Amino acid sequence: MTSSGPAESIASPCVGVCTLGPGNICIGCLRTAAEIGNWLNYSNQQRQRIIEQLPQRLEALFAK
Repeated sequence: MTSSGPAESIASPCVGVCTLGPGNICIGCLRTAAEIGNWLNYSNQQRQRIIEQLPQRLEALFAK
């Protein structure tokens, strides 16, 4: 079976609450300002790495 096109891109985790909080992390999507700005340039592998870090970032945000 062959692929009919490129793999689907991993969607942005943006939820429309674009406010940078402690550590320059968006309190809506939990990405850094740099990650937000570069999201469209990242490969799916890079995006997946960021997505996998989000639960730990959420814990850290509320642990303070």
